[in-house]
Amino acid sequence: MNKVKKGKRPETKSQMDIIQLQEQVAELEGKWKRALADYQNLEKRVAAEKAQFVKIANALLIEKLLTVVDNLERAVEHLQDKGLSLVMTQLDDIFKSEGVGKIEAAGREFDPQTMECVERVTGEKDRVIEVVEKGYTMNGVVLRPAKVKVGDGEKN
Repeated sequence: MNKVKKGKRPETKSQMDIIQLQEQVAELEGKWKRALADYQNLEKRVAAEKAQFVKIANALLIEKLLTVVDNLERAVEHLQDKGLSLVMTQLDDIFKSEGVGKIEAAGREFDPQTMECVERVTGEKDRVIEVVEKGYTMNGVVLRPAKVKVGDGEKN
């Protein structure tokens, strides 16, 4: 395309039409680039939202399984069955691969962010004396707080 130099006035109608079309092309190209950028941003946002939904769904499923895990742990403890122990090991491996970890509470200072005090008992002040129900986190987020008995500071 022949462009008319800036500062000079177009001499013919066809030159004016060319200039007008070049301006329209530049405007449409700018709009197209903005639309493309908007679309690419939308794709990124949708992918991030999908990943977040998957994380939430996994967390909800694992949270539902925690009661089953508690019952299996009790069964392993009382029955001394190697098969059940193997199942628990497999579950622990799956949990670890999904970022699930147990909240270590026994003997530690009470932490209201990760623990729930169900009873105050005789013992060292603000120390976890007994874990009533294990707590779990997933990728640093508390799925279920540890239910604990906490010392009240009185001696036996």
